[in-house]
Amino acid sequence: MSPATATAQPAAPPAATAGPRAIAGPTLGRLVRVELRKASDTRSGRWLLAVATLVAAVVAIAIPIAVPQEDVVLSDVVQLALLPYLVLLPIIGILLVTSEWSQRTALATFALVPDRRRVVVAKVIAALALTFAGLAIGLLAAVASTAVGGGEGAWNLSAGELGQAVLAGVINMLWGLGFGLLLRSPAAAIVAYFALPTVFTVLGELISSLRSTWDWLDLNVPFMAISELRASGDDWWQLLTAGTIWIVLPLVIGTALLLRREVK
Repeated sequence: MSPATATAQPAAPPAATAGPRAIAGPTLGRLVRVELRKASDTRSGRWLLAVATLVAAVVAIAIPIAVPQEDVVLSDVVQLALLPYLVLLPIIGILLVTSEWSQRTALATFALVPDRRRVVVAKVIAALALTFAGLAIGLLAAVASTAVGGGEGAWNLSAGELGQAVLAGVINMLWGLGFGLLLRSPAAAIVAYFALPTVFTVLGELISSLRSTWDWLDLNVPFMAISELRASGDDWWQLLTAGTIWIVLPLVIGTALLLRREVK
């Protein structure tokens, strides 16, 4: 009897070699939290936030003491209480969008988050979150001051005026962010943010023949009306034209330059 012939079994296919697992990048929410921490962890950021809050508190305490009861009106108190935030918060925004270049962390940041657009979006959201938080504190200070020092007719603040107060903070923050993204240097952006609009306004006042046209190019014109809670009519159209020049263009150009810039 011949030996049994073993039936050949098909060879098992080789196990597929597992490739490197894709590592998910940080979520937008996490990036926003990181940017908020950057804004508050630095000494300059903490001092600016503390000074703005301290000035708002001083205003809230001083108004019931220094102003007669019949003259205390919530809309006026809101303007004064929000002023320190309108002035100082944009500086924090500038420091936030220039931090990668001033602190030489751009290489690490963009290595962890290659899509630079997400970094820019996170910075803008964080800056606006700080703006809303600051405005909320200022509004609470104004309400407390009015409650202590105001009379029966003191609670005079319409929804439109409240919206203008919030809009003023958003405009100022985006204004500062635009300069920061465009110049990428904290010192240059802060100087430009305060100096260039002022010089532009002065030129418009000096050249009387251009004044009617200048109002449509000077963002300070509609911004003053909005920050004083009295914007109407042409102020909104002037905000559209001047805001395109002073806010939209710097934000767009600055973001485009950041996306194309070589990081070393």
